[in-house]
Amino acid sequence: MREGHPDFLDLDWSTPINDWTDERIVELPTGIHRHPVRFVSYPEGVYVVKELVRRVAYHEFETLRALETQLSRVGTAVAVVDRPWLTGDIEGSGVVITSYVDYAFTYRELVSEGGFGRSRDKMLDAFAGLLVELHLAGCFWGDCSLSNVLYRYDAGAIEAVMIDAETAEIHETLTDGQRYYDIDIMTLNVAGEMADIAASRGLDIDDADMSLGEDIAHRYAALWSELEDELLIGPDERYKIRAHVSRLNELGFDLDELDLIPTDDGSERVKVKVQVAGRNFHSTRLRELTRIEASENQARQILADLAYYEARNATVTATGKSLTAIKWRVDVFEPLLAGITADAPADADPVQLYTDFLHHRYLLAATLGRDVGNDEAYESWIAEGMPGY
Repeated sequence: MREGHPDFLDLDWSTPINDWTDERIVELPTGIHRHPVRFVSYPEGVYVVKELVRRVAYHEFETLRALETQLSRVGTAVAVVDRPWLTGDIEGSGVVITSYVDYAFTYRELVSEGGFGRSRDKMLDAFAGLLVELHLAGCFWGDCSLSNVLYRYDAGAIEAVMIDAETAEIHETLTDGQRYYDIDIMTLNVAGEMADIAASRGLDIDDADMSLGEDIAHRYAALWSELEDELLIGPDERYKIRAHVSRLNELGFDLDELDLIPTDDGSERVKVKVQVAGRNFHSTRLRELTRIEASENQARQILADLAYYEARNATVTATGKSLTAIKWRVDVFEPLLAGITADAPADADPVQLYTDFLHHRYLLAATLGRDVGNDEAYESWIAEGMPGY
């Protein structure tokens, strides 16, 4: 059991979760699961309760906890419940409880007819990026599919969150063979899911988006290649290191280690090998500066807003420490967020809406050919119905 969450002792653990009639049970969208899943609402938030074999329940809980120390895009495991008195399965019953992923949706909510319409590229990039992060962390998924991932809007992009780790294995590092096998499993699973969607809508299988998994695999390969790329530089080309690291940061990856390796040809050139950590560069930077929690692409846009404010209102103390980030949060971010929270639907993500507002302000300034203040941009944004939401 983790601190900051209910103890869940008031739930009826003597019966299978599908038999629960508790008034706190809520109905929320979910993907296709092999095991029963229920959603329970508490003052602390909504929790996902999944019932499965005892051994698998403990494995999933421990795997999610281990991944959580390295990645932000995994479900938060809160508790595991052992119920040996239930005899529905010869191996015994277990339950994993995770925090519900706020503002998330399933892949089926993105589907347009047989495919994913305008969201296709964003979803594929998110899925491929999540796979890269997991493999960098040494995680072999073993059952990667669209159903085992939730999605949420991340500024102008989509973020993928791993929520199912029943078959996942964590190693110190993955071999290329393990990575390729995981990709093969994903491609096959996704093809099956797309065929199911087509069938459920009365479409011919030829109209299904059967290349979706292969497209994810291609994007994964391109991103992995960029991360694994080795630079070969001469003694006067050290600037290329900074450019390479900046490119990785732009992709959202933090730098974990940088090695300079002499070449075997006896020249003065060296190989530059970079090891990256999680894809949290901008969100970590924003948290360090402002203590604001945001996903990666949201943080990227908010940092740009902070930089714009700093260029116009830089404030530095006698010790050289900048107070701009603090002033920006107090004078700009918090008042705007309060207004957005008051004006937006209750189920909307206020940080996502803040980035939608920033995009609207940019488009308005480009149209008018001049800088636009927040008050003017906000009035325009509200008058147009909060475009982007």
